[in-house]
Amino acid sequence: MIKYNLACECGKKFESWFSSSDEYDLLKKKKLISCVYCNSVSVQKTIMAPNLQSKSNKLKKRVKLEKKIKKELMDFRRYIEKNCKNVGENFTQEARKIHYDKKTSKGIYGKATSEETNELIEEGIDVATIPWIDKLEN
Repeated sequence: MIKYNLACECGKKFESWFSSSDEYDLLKKKKLISCVYCNSVSVQKTIMAPNLQSKSNKLKKRVKLEKKIKKELMDFRRYIEKNCKNVGENFTQEARKIHYDKKTSKGIYGKATSEETNELIEEGIDVATIPWIDKLEN
């Protein structure tokens, strides 16, 4: 499909869609294209700019999306820091204590290696790994 901006001898401008430029040419030749305002067949294509996204527009969109994601991750970090206890390097031990001793906890966060995290998951302990955005980065 292609959209053309058209202009009539009456001075009005309008848009119309065609399946191809060849279809436009055929319909024009057969005088089947008419003005939507006055029904005149004296209609011409006008200058059009292609609707292309430049690399800079794509880059701007990507940067905007990255900033949005970083902001959401930073908001998530602030929430965790406010509502959970930082147990640092003792995360795996504390997670096991909570799980096996059936201790109630307002929630914990800390550091664990990927192997330690996998072991906790295999033991049925509910953990999640999240990207920890540096506060200076934001």
